[in-house]
Amino acid sequence: MAIEPSLISSLTWFAHVARHRSFTKAASEMGVTRAALSQHVKGLEKQLQVRLLNRTTRNMSLTEEGQRLLDTLHPSLSNIEQTLNSLNDLHIEPAGLIRISVSRTAARLLIEPHLGEFLSRYPKIRLELIMDDGLTNIVAEGMDAGIRLGVSLDEHMVAIPITPNLTNAIVGSPDYFKRYGKPETPNDLEHHNCLAYRFTSSGTLDHWSLTSPDVDKHTVIFEPKGNAVFNDDYSMLQAAMQGVGLIKHIDLWVLKYLEEGKLERVFVDWCKPFPGFYLYIPSRENMPKKIRVLMDFLIEKRAEL
Repeated sequence: MAIEPSLISSLTWFAHVARHRSFTKAASEMGVTRAALSQHVKGLEKQLQVRLLNRTTRNMSLTEEGQRLLDTLHPSLSNIEQTLNSLNDLHIEPAGLIRISVSRTAARLLIEPHLGEFLSRYPKIRLELIMDDGLTNIVAEGMDAGIRLGVSLDEHMVAIPITPNLTNAIVGSPDYFKRYGKPETPNDLEHHNCLAYRFTSSGTLDHWSLTSPDVDKHTVIFEPKGNAVFNDDYSMLQAAMQGVGLIKHIDLWVLKYLEEGKLERVFVDWCKPFPGFYLYIPSRENMPKKIRVLMDFLIEKRAEL
C-alpha cells in the first residue's frame, strides 16, 4: 500500500503508545491529549484493517500484529531520530564535505596559503577543490560554492566579495628590461616578447586591455604574440622571472615578486581597477554551517591581503 503523510504521523503515535504500554504516559511525553492519541491509534487500526492493541480498563498489550509492527518501526524511527540529531549537530559544529569550484589563480592566492589553518580550525570539514578556469554551474555540477572574479559571475548567484578590487599588472624581470628597455606606450609592446595565456575552457588567448590615463580614456586592446603560450599561471610567472618576456596578470598574483625585486611593473596608470574575487553560492536561505564558516573565514583573510 502507498504510504500517505497521515499514516506516517499515526505510525509515530502508535510507536509511542506501544513503547509505554500506556496512552496516558505516551500522551504526557508527546504533549498531546490522551483522547487525541487514542483517536490516532484507532484511525491507524481502521486504515490497516487490523487490531494492534488489546485494551482493558486497567491494562494494555500488543497483539501479534502490533508487536510485529513495533519491531519494524523501532529501528527505523531510531535511525530517523539519529539522523535528525546529527543534522542538528551541524548547526553547532560544522562538518561534512564542501565541494568548491575554483580557478587555479584563486586557489593559489586564497585557498592554498590558508588550507592548513582552515582544516585545523574545523577538523570535521573535508574540502574538495575542483580547479577550473571556466565558469562552472555549481548547481548542475553538484558543488556547494565557487570562487571567480566578479566580472565572470552568473547574475543569479549570491556573491560575497573576498578580495578588494584588483588591477592587472604588466610585468617583466629586471634582467629583461636591462636588455630590451621598458615600453613607454602600448604601441611599444609590438617590439617586446609578450607572453600569452590561453584559457583552457574556451581555447582563446587572454588579450591585454589598457585604458589611457588621459582625459579621453581610450582603450587599447593588445594581443600578445610572444614566443610562448601558457595555460598555467605559475609556469607563465616563472618564465617572466627568468627574463623570457612580459606577462599580464592580476596585481595580487605578482605583488610578492614586485616587493622582492624579482619583477618590475610598467603601464601602472593604464591598468584600471575591476571587481576582485567572489565566493558565490546558490542561495543564502538555510545556508549550511560548513558554508557559513568557509565564507566567514575567507572574509577574515581578506583583511590580510
